[in-house]
Amino acid sequence: MMLDRRVETPVWSIQTAGMAETVNLNAVRKARAKAADKAQAQANRAAHGRTRAQKDAAEKERQRLSRLLDGSELED
Repeated sequence: MMLDRRVETPVWSIQTAGMAETVNLNAVRKARAKAADKAQAQANRAAHGRTRAQKDAAEKERQRLSRLLDGSELED
């Protein structure tokens, strides 16, 4: 048995060609959670990380496109 010096947990090292590498499931779970948190942070930065001028410009563009679409509708 070898000790992994980075985390001080036992890591079984089997030198057989057909054996898979050992995986620390707790580390995998934490890595998955960290990746999800990073994705959520990126989405939050995109949604909330804009200046007032950028938000106003986007709102004006949305209203302009809405008026353009409303003006292009065919009436029954």
